Formats: sequence, C-alpha cells, structure tokens
Amino acid sequence: MEGLTSSVTHVLRLLRWGRTLARYGALQGVERDPLTPPAARRLVKLARFGLKQPAEPDYATALQQLGPAAIKLGQALATRPDLVGEKAAHNLLALQDSLPPAPFAQIRASIEQALEAPLDKLFAEFEEKPVGAASIAQVHRALTTDGRQVAVKVLRPGIEETFASALETYEWAAAHLETYAGEEAKRLRPQIVIAHFKQWTRRELDLNREAASASELKENMVAEDGFYVPEIDWRRTSRRVLTLEWLDGIKLTKRDQLIEAGHDPRALAGILVRAFLRQAVIDGFFHADLHQGNLFALPDGRLAAIDFGIMGRIDDKARRWLAEILYGLITGNYARVAEIHFEAQYVPPHHSMAEFTTALRAVGEPIRGLPVKEISVGRMLEGLFAITRDFDMPTQPHLLLLQKTMVMEEGVATYLDPDLNMWEQAEPFLREWMRSELGPEAAVADRIIKWNRALKKLPDLIDRVDHYFPGPGGAPPDLPTAQVEVKELPKPAWRDALVAVVAAATGAALVLLLQ
Repeated sequence: MEGLTSSVTHVLRLLRWGRTLARYGALQGVERDPLTPPAARRLVKLARFGLKQPAEPDYATALQQLGPAAIKLGQALATRPDLVGEKAAHNLLALQDSLPPAPFAQIRASIEQALEAPLDKLFAEFEEKPVGAASIAQVHRALTTDGRQVAVKVLRPGIEETFASALETYEWAAAHLETYAGEEAKRLRPQIVIAHFKQWTRRELDLNREAASASELKENMVAEDGFYVPEIDWRRTSRRVLTLEWLDGIKLTKRDQLIEAGHDPRALAGILVRAFLRQAVIDGFFHADLHQGNLFALPDGRLAAIDFGIMGRIDDKARRWLAEILYGLITGNYARVAEIHFEAQYVPPHHSMAEFTTALRAVGEPIRGLPVKEISVGRMLEGLFAITRDFDMPTQPHLLLLQKTMVMEEGVATYLDPDLNMWEQAEPFLREWMRSELGPEAAVADRIIKWNRALKKLPDLIDRVDHYFPGPGGAPPDLPTAQVEVKELPKPAWRDALVAVVAAATGAALVLLLQ
C-alpha cells in the first residue's frame, strides 16, 4: 500500500508539473515522439487538456515557473541535446536562475545558526537587500569586523526539503521511462542523468564543498595569472553560509561598459579559453558554469570567476582520450579518433571501425571546410550526438558537464570577440600538451613510473610465493624407490561380519560400564 501511495503521489505531482509545462508548449515534443510510451502520451494529453499551447515551446520559462529544482534540472538537461533535442537544449541555455529573495529575518537567523555567533559579531556592516537571489541561495554584500569587503552566500530556508521531494519524483519518472520506453531510452540512460543531477545538487547545497572547490581551483590556476579566483573566508563559512572576497569588476554581460572602462574584449576572450583548457585538459577539474554572469573583468585586466557550486572532473585517461579526439578532429586524423573511441569502449565492439571513421569524416570535413571563424564547437557536438545514436553509443555521464561547458565557454568567448575561434586558440595548446603528455618522453616517463611501482611490489610478492610454495627443508632428499604396482586384494565377507560383531560388542560393553 505504501508503494501505491508513493506512485500516486508521483503521478499527481507529474500531472501538476505537466500542466505548467503544457501551458508553455514544453510537452509537444514528448507527445509527438513515436518512441514515447502510450501511458506517458496519455498523461501528457491529460496535462494539456483545455489549454491553448503556443506555436513555439518555451522550455526555460516553463521550468522557471516550477521552482528551484526544475530550474536546476533544466540547466542539467541543457547538456543533453541527444536527450531533449537541439532546439530544447538551446532554449534551456537561456534559463535564468533567479527568484525573489527570502526575507532578511530568515536569512539572518540562518547565518547566526550556521556560524554559531550573532551577526554583529561577525560583520561590521551587512546589507539586507541581496545583490543576487538564485534558486538555491542568495548573496549579500558585507564588511567584516576586521575591515574586509566580502560577499556572503546563504542557502534559502527549506531548500534541502524542496529538492529532496522533487528528486524522488525525478528518480521515479526516470526509472519508469527507462523500463517502458524501449531500447532508445535505455541507451540515453535517464536514471544516470538524474543520478548525476542529484550529485550536482547535493554539492551545490553544501557551501563548504563549494568553498573547497574554489580553493582547489585557485591553487590550480596559479600558472594562469590572467584568471583570478577570490579568497575564501573560512572563519565565516559553513555548510549553509559561504563568505568570500568581494570583487569590484564589470560583468562580461556588459560588453559596452567593458570597452568604456578600457578593457580589451579580445584579450579577455583569450584568457577565458586558455583558463578553461588548463582546467579541463591539464588539471581535469573545471568550472562548469562559465556563463557571463559568473565572470568579471577586474580593473587590472584580469578575468575573475565566481559561483563554484557546479564543478566537473575528468580522470587522466579520459583527458588523454579527449585531447586526442579534439586534436584529431582539428587536424583531420579521423582514423585515430575512431581508434580512440574503440579503445575507450565508447563504441560497442560489434560496429565497424572503418564505418565509424567514415561517420566522423562526415562530421569533421564540413567543419574543416568552413572559414576559421565559423567553426563552431556546438555544430561539432551536434554532429557527434547524431553519431552516438547511429552507433548505439551509451551516454558518457562524465563528459556531459564538459560538453555543456565547452558550448557555454565558446558562446562567451565569441560574445567578447566575434572573430575568435575556439579551435584556433585550442590547437597550439592541445599540440603542446599532447607532445608533453603523449610524446616519447612522456611514454618513457610513464614506463619508468610503472616499473618503479612494480619493483616496490616484488618483496611482498616473493613473501607470498614463499608462503604457499616453501623450499626444501634441512634433511637430504630421499633416495629413489622401486616403482612397484600394488593391486588391492578383495576383502573376504567373513572379515566384514567379524568387524561388525566386534563393533557391536564394544558398544554394548561401553553402555554397561556407564550405567
């Protein structure tokens, strides 16, 4: 009965959400898709009953109407054009993460509880009106008691409970979709998508984690002196409160103001591209929310980033594959790109590598034929997504954030410098990285490291071999004996009978003795 009640709750919740989505035409694609299960199609028809739908769906506005969890889900789905379609993904990229602020009395109480001190003991000044209010948190400007200007980020009251209930329904819906929507749904792995979304939101709901991410990124970006990460005030930071250095800069959304202030948009775009490549390719730890609102031009010409709630990680092996794939597409080495996909097991082994190479060429050659400034990461990804469907390639969740960030970062860079091309910026960077990481020197270094690790294991390995296979003792070896075949003689019947009688008598005697 509990399971039935839970299912009913989820269905009712989905119907309520569906009503809002239908009002903005956001369910049209689901209803028209031939792969949509009949039960889901009936649910969509019920949700839109009596509503007049717009000609063009507005997914971003619809999700914004549904509240914080839906806004974050929309941002996650913007990374999945293979799942929601190109038009929907593009529309979702414009999703504005902004809501009316929570009352200051609640914010004050939350800060004092989280930091275990009265507000006036922590801050000499604290502006009640926030400078920004998003779905998860809002930010206030303040002055610390030791005279530093800071930004204080505070989680919205009750936000954890809001996300928990929504996530339960998302998980329920994804499980049913994957079960009943056929092989295509299984390939797209909606449950994995929701699992990653859950992981991202959990990180965003822990501001201590965000502070740690900012600190790690700051250490990694020491080599890129044009990119700045603000200092964290750890004394005034907890799971629900994050305090960091205030930045006096101009948002990259205000291009005219940047030019008026004497900034070089072309230089800022170059810094952004180099910083992203260093984060993604070299460090494997990157800021995954690099839109204009999170980037500032500082008075000294440096580029600064804020909002470190969404960060991405790529392990060393995946980074190598990624670098080779990008470089192969840039240089037209489609055979090597295909080999990498098969080596990484991105493509099921029953497919032909030669056919996959041809498919890659169909994506790469039109791009290579364009003028340099017209080569688009977004267009390249669109072609690659089509290939994933044709070759039954499962979704690679660890690359979803990177794909989204690459498209977002290219958009920001070209906004600053319309003539900039990300490939042109990336090519020398990737070439140098591959020479250092994949060249003969790197191969020798990797081999030495592996040999060194193997040598360190040898003493323990020898001890274990000696334990299970001990050597000969101190006595001399035995002399050889004659090899004589011995045949077992048949046992006489009387012998078995005699043994039985003796055993019975012995048993009886023991019983008498024990009485």
